[in-house]
Amino acid sequence: MSSDPWGRVDETGTVYVRTADGEQVVGSWQAGTPDEALAYFERKYEGLVVEIGLLERRVKTTDLSAKDAQVAIDHIRQQVDAHHVVGDLESLRGRLDKLVETVDARREERKAQRAKQSDEARHAKEALVVEAEELAQSEQWRAAGERLRALVDTWKGLPRLDRKSDDELWHRFSHARSAFSKRRKAHFASLDAQREEARKTKEKLVAEAESLSGSADWGPTAARYRELMADWKAAGRAQREHEDDLWNRFRGAQDVFFAARSSVFAERDAEQSENLKLKEELAEEAEKLVPVQDLKAARAAFRSINERWEAIGHVPRDARPKVEGRMHAVERALQESEEAEWRRTNPEARARAEGLTGQLQAAVDKLRGQIETARSAGNTAKADKLQRELDGRQALLDQALKGLHEFGG
Repeated sequence: MSSDPWGRVDETGTVYVRTADGEQVVGSWQAGTPDEALAYFERKYEGLVVEIGLLERRVKTTDLSAKDAQVAIDHIRQQVDAHHVVGDLESLRGRLDKLVETVDARREERKAQRAKQSDEARHAKEALVVEAEELAQSEQWRAAGERLRALVDTWKGLPRLDRKSDDELWHRFSHARSAFSKRRKAHFASLDAQREEARKTKEKLVAEAESLSGSADWGPTAARYRELMADWKAAGRAQREHEDDLWNRFRGAQDVFFAARSSVFAERDAEQSENLKLKEELAEEAEKLVPVQDLKAARAAFRSINERWEAIGHVPRDARPKVEGRMHAVERALQESEEAEWRRTNPEARARAEGLTGQLQAAVDKLRGQIETARSAGNTAKADKLQRELDGRQALLDQALKGLHEFGG
């Protein structure tokens, strides 16, 4: 028979542990001496001590959830209550009870923290909704559109509320965005309608200009052409794909008429030579506007030059294409600058480019996370496969970012 302060082995090989409720049978030992039996069950006790110590450190130093911590405590408590070890079982129970208190306190602390975070998230989302509803009435299409997209990103970064509250706030937020999009779409649809109306008006002006091109009634017809030109300028710009063709027909009809008139007024060659000199000076003045630095100022200066140009009168027929070509080159440069500015500030085209870029960026970020997970798990084959897919998506993203840069952001 052998014993220690916490247990003993009787003559039959039965091992006991001493507890506050009396001795409890630990097990039977027939393979060796009683001291070896006690040492074996004492080692099992030390194993529980180590296990509890590890759990205590995990609870104090990691983000182990209260649920998982309680499962671990219950598992160890079952081993303690089973009396299959020799040692101070009451001290182990005491440590487990303190752990339960710590876990309960941590649970309440986290519950309060989640409640605070939820309240902060609610206020943040309510503020986003209010701002979105204000932006929905804005006519600053580009700035408001960019701000609404930034609000969406902010929303995605906030924690979810309870389902009912989150859905209600999201409905208001989404409705505000939709209202803005509808108003913006209607605005640009109106611009398109204006361009279509300009096209129809210019079609009529071209038809009349072409019908007058064979007239020999020089004075009245020339006056009518000036009126048609004024109407042309007042009509506004048609769609880009129609504007140049209509202008070429309109100007071509005038060219036919004025060329015929010039042949009749050959005696005015001297005057026309002086006109040529003046127009060459104007063309030189106009050419100084290119390259365009300030589109608005350049347009105003060109209008001034053009008005003086129109007031000068005709030049010799053989010199006309060259000098007018110089002016047309400047006008085309101004038109190209205007179109480039329109493209750069076109909110719908920018929105599409940003939407594509955002989708590709999200896909790239997701693939990077999957690659990291696969490599952490030791799944090299899967990681390599995902890397090849990432390379393709990254190339598309780089191309999309390059296109977005053309919009100035």
